[in-house]
Amino acid sequence: MERDADVIIVGAGPAGAATAILLAEQGLRIIVLDRARFPRPKLCGEYLSPEAGRILDRLGVLKAVDAAAAPLRGMRITAPDGTQIVGTYRAVGRWAPYRQHAIAVPRVALDAALADRLRLLPVDFREEVRVTDVLFEGRRVVGVEARLDGGRAVALRAPLVAGADGRASVVAERLRCRSAHPLQRMALTTYVAGVTDCREQGEVFVDPPDYAILNPLADGRVNVSVVVPLAHVASYADRLELFFHARVKQIPHLARRLTGAERVEPIRAMGPLAFRVAPPRHDGVLLVGDARGFYDPFTGEGVFAALRGAELAAEAATQAIRSGDVSARALRAYETARREAFRAKERVVQLLQLVIARRSLANRVAHALARRPALLDVLMGVIGDFVPPRALASALLRGA
Repeated sequence: MERDADVIIVGAGPAGAATAILLAEQGLRIIVLDRARFPRPKLCGEYLSPEAGRILDRLGVLKAVDAAAAPLRGMRITAPDGTQIVGTYRAVGRWAPYRQHAIAVPRVALDAALADRLRLLPVDFREEVRVTDVLFEGRRVVGVEARLDGGRAVALRAPLVAGADGRASVVAERLRCRSAHPLQRMALTTYVAGVTDCREQGEVFVDPPDYAILNPLADGRVNVSVVVPLAHVASYADRLELFFHARVKQIPHLARRLTGAERVEPIRAMGPLAFRVAPPRHDGVLLVGDARGFYDPFTGEGVFAALRGAELAAEAATQAIRSGDVSARALRAYETARREAFRAKERVVQLLQLVIARRSLANRVAHALARRPALLDVLMGVIGDFVPPRALASALLRGA
């Protein structure tokens, strides 16, 4: 098969860019395609867990990200009855974070740093190119069809295609891997200024059926995300501002926190947040980042999962290309590694979703964590991606 590259990566967000950087460092020929021109805005909670710093450092972009970022030492969580617990990112037993803080950074800055790194590498990075289809030979993916900014169609071929094109992945859709998820939620996001003493920690307000997250950025703005049941907002699609302000008033502790703050950006919506994506059954293709599925916005795991998934994808892709075996069977090693990396954390966040959906349970859990700071430290480490979830089960059993 004539090839234009060893690997074609669709999407240059965190998952796609990270995969490309790691593969280029292995000497593989890489084409990266993205419909946007960078830098570009992207709807996001703009939180990166402490362990994301390790991967950004490995990718060579941590200094550039830090220049636009604010460190978050921890999280303050307010339960429905007003109980507050404050958790910090710090060493728990033998587990220590890469750095003792999370990262709040505008997505435009994060994505720009990764795009700039791509431009410094021997990567064929093509912006304003929209992938419209996947090319098949029987059960094998052999490339993509794309349209340039002027509308001209091109076909590009490679032994392996990596779909990293996000929530609305063309690759996942064409492979019929996507399906609905029973957790039907929508996020309403905006920026405000003037929130007092909101600098070094994120803030979470739980008030079932909703929750809200405040994420302070380095420029003085605060990213505000209110997550609500999708059905509640469906009839307000053309009245998001009205719905947003009414919903904030229904979360009284959040409403008080935002007293005197000024909204400085329009309200934008994204949903449904959760969706399922099955592993591809075709040869010659894998999915990375949100293109491979997304579940929980509560812990802010999206960017870390994209970066960690890219590490796993790059390792599997390198082995597949060098061995000449890009079959679905060979690429199953990636799916196995991904499952092992994320399965236990997914169980924890499923439990958290149960907690934040029930007012009385959310209050009881907040009270318990307030009485057991050691348990809170473990939970923060799990959320921060540097403590294995099994440590949380152990802490619960021993009454930490």
